[in-house]
Amino acid sequence: MTDIDPTFDPKKHTLCESSYFEDLQVGQRFVIPSRTLGDANFAAFQLASGDNHPIHYDVEYCRAKGHPHMLAHGFQVAIQTAPGAGMLPHVLEDSLIGLIEQSSKFLKPVYCGDTVYPALDIVELTAGKTTGVIRLKTTVHNQHRELVLSGEQKMLVRKRPA
Repeated sequence: MTDIDPTFDPKKHTLCESSYFEDLQVGQRFVIPSRTLGDANFAAFQLASGDNHPIHYDVEYCRAKGHPHMLAHGFQVAIQTAPGAGMLPHVLEDSLIGLIEQSSKFLKPVYCGDTVYPALDIVELTAGKTTGVIRLKTTVHNQHRELVLSGEQKMLVRKRPA
């Protein structure tokens, strides 16, 4: 007796139907789940980045400098807009080639214990012969509805095969 199910196809085990460049529209929004940045997030980022400045990891040092808690590293906030943390790469499953550009402006501090709400919005679509570039506005708000990060990403995707 075999345990193989002939009706199951792993290629069809996807979250949604794949989109191509032509399927996208300016104004489409892709929210990324909110998360509260706690001690574990700060410790993991310190380990991954190698940044050991006490402003990010020593709460008493931070308080002595006038901050209410540990200050998140700017890149720790920027990584919250990683497209893979949301649905966009699933929507682009068969067409995504890769992230080709990223920029960020850090507008307000983010502290340990803050909850962040990242989002990606399509603001421009530039067609090429066989591919296209998606320009995304990236934003991160905090629990006080303040915009703490604004930026941009560009992704290269395939056009629909002929």
